[in-house]
Amino acid sequence: IEKGHQQTVRFHVDDLKSSTLETTVHDEFAQWLEQKYGSVSPVKVHHGKVHEYLGMTFDYSKPGKVIVDMRDYVNGMLDEFSIQFGPDETMPTPASENLLSPSTGTPLDKARKEEFHTFVAKGLFVCKRARPDIHPAIAILCSRVKAPTESDWEKLVHMMKYLNGTRQDVLTLSADSLTRVMWWVDASFAVHPDMRSHTGAVMSMGNGALVSMSRKQKLNTRSSTEAELVGVDDAMNLILWTKLFLEAQGYNVASNVLFQDNKSAILLEKNGKKSSSSRTRALNIRYFFVTDQVEKGNLTIEYCPTDEMLGDFMTKPLQGSKFSFFKSRLMGNDEWVPVTRKKRTGRSVLEKIHSARTPGT
Repeated sequence: IEKGHQQTVRFHVDDLKSSTLETTVHDEFAQWLEQKYGSVSPVKVHHGKVHEYLGMTFDYSKPGKVIVDMRDYVNGMLDEFSIQFGPDETMPTPASENLLSPSTGTPLDKARKEEFHTFVAKGLFVCKRARPDIHPAIAILCSRVKAPTESDWEKLVHMMKYLNGTRQDVLTLSADSLTRVMWWVDASFAVHPDMRSHTGAVMSMGNGALVSMSRKQKLNTRSSTEAELVGVDDAMNLILWTKLFLEAQGYNVASNVLFQDNKSAILLEKNGKKSSSSRTRALNIRYFFVTDQVEKGNLTIEYCPTDEMLGDFMTKPLQGSKFSFFKSRLMGNDEWVPVTRKKRTGRSVLEKIHSARTPGT
């Protein structure tokens, strides 16, 4: 705490990003750094509403919003790729419907195997920061880097063509409230060749995905309800860490909401073993950790219609209008996306969130 306000400093080796409401603290901090390390190398300081940090450009010039721009990074990826695409060589989505199918064809030679690994790693870097729309494709490609085949190479080329057509995309983030966190967690049941399911999670505080997860589950489940329960357990570390992080920044998180579209899973998560049937009796007790957190008040669980489940985007290669609908929400492209399905009350989950916004934010 400096001069009555908290100063937060993010460190990445020798790259620092400092934030505080008291601007003179930045100047004093920069002077201290120069005195301490200036003899090794001059300390370069940048002030203003646009900052470059670790391959990202943060643009704070629009009130209430931050734009996370990695267009230069994506352009660099495309320029370095061994296949050069023309302006019309694009794909409407990052992956086709066969994304989850097993690897087929001959193994890649050493040079292409290394290139495959390099560009999957680059894609992983960008999808975690500014391009959550390619996260599901990257999650699957990451599992193929040890022994990629021709079919895996085709899937990488497909994703690169999609990036070629979306070079100008940026992530726009805004918050309706700094005390309300929203998580959408979903699971696709038995979609992998070994019959394991896939977890998808998205976190937002208003517009745009602040955090996303796309991950193959580590055990086989016997029903979609079990897969949903395991999916929530996969995301719990992030759900709880985010709340603690915001509270460490001085914000009292009054509402940490987990949205799900499976009512049976919601009952199990709220009631634990008390709602368990013969089909779920064999589930390890650790998958009811969420029940303890609900009882402690660290999160609440609410139903979300499947058509509005943002986590679904991270569980499978969506196509067509559904891909476009969810992408606009994830990337923060629209102020608000029209709902596609009403609850029995006549108001959707997204409408209720929208109506709770603070006027003028």
